[in-house]
Amino acid sequence: MSKQYNVAILGATGAVGRRMIEQLAMECDKIPVKHIKLLASKRSEGKVLEFNGQPVTVEEVKPESFDGVDIVLSSAGGSVSAKLLPEAVKRGAVCIDNTSHFRMEPDVPLVVPEVNPDALKNHHGIIANPNCSTIQMVMALEPIRRKFGLKQIIVSTYQAAGGAGQSAINELLKESQDYIDGKPMEPDAKILPTKGDKRHYPLAFNLLPQIDVLEDSGYSHEEWKMIHETKKIMLGDMDAKDIKVTATCVRVPIPISHGESVYFTVDDSSATADQIKQVVADFPGNVLQDDIKNQVYPQPLYATGHRSTFVGRIRPDYENKGAFNMWVVADDLLKGAAWNTVENAEKMVEMGLL
Repeated sequence: MSKQYNVAILGATGAVGRRMIEQLAMECDKIPVKHIKLLASKRSEGKVLEFNGQPVTVEEVKPESFDGVDIVLSSAGGSVSAKLLPEAVKRGAVCIDNTSHFRMEPDVPLVVPEVNPDALKNHHGIIANPNCSTIQMVMALEPIRRKFGLKQIIVSTYQAAGGAGQSAINELLKESQDYIDGKPMEPDAKILPTKGDKRHYPLAFNLLPQIDVLEDSGYSHEEWKMIHETKKIMLGDMDAKDIKVTATCVRVPIPISHGESVYFTVDDSSATADQIKQVVADFPGNVLQDDIKNQVYPQPLYATGHRSTFVGRIRPDYENKGAFNMWVVADDLLKGAAWNTVENAEKMVEMGLL
């Protein structure tokens, strides 16, 4: 009989937490669950959610909640992770965290299972899930890097409200209705562009060129994350110089699924667009949607609810040999968060690391 695991989901009532529950239930043949705990803050204590067709009561999280737990899947905010995940590790659990808190710690693996699974071997109890926008970009670029090498990446993101949580989706929908009804949207803007900043603006019928706080460098912290996370995942060093990366991150008025315009330069200048399409299509987790004659290309509306990363509009830059453009779309709450987290746990089971 295969080993069974006691699993805790921290932040179970949030947009990502609920999807973690769903994704884990779909993988019980690969991650046999003996017992599940759904953990959240005191205000969510007593709520009843469903796992694998069975009702489970949400518990208030405390350090002792992790006694006897083998795997923690966490998406409860950076401060909660900082406080509680070390407690879980002390009690023998392996934690896969969806917040940004541990990502840049040198002894914490930052992992997309299709891209750098061997990094999981170096964990010390905590594995970090990368930023949602980083995940889908490295999914599209990694097969290209392996075959043709990568010199430079310039990415512009079109990120959905869902990346800021369910409350941001709700805010967008309320603003949209107010706009249609001829009411002012500004009173509804309490979260975006980022909850922790001084000013908030409507996202409905608007674009916000700020995700996370703006730093003195002129970059937003989201842009900083994409630059340094990409280097850590692909090269093992957040400050590596072998690949140049820069980013512009923009919030757009759609609920779920990020789009990205990615411009990249390869080492092998003989590479063709058709060759690049082939390696992208062959990479596990990717779906190539690139048939311009029939207007087939990735769209957030149709990516939502799917685990895959969708890639299309692959074409050469005719002004610069060895440079290409492509368009990448993925569900930020699934591949960008909940599914990547569960998939990391699944990969650890497969590799015998749990």
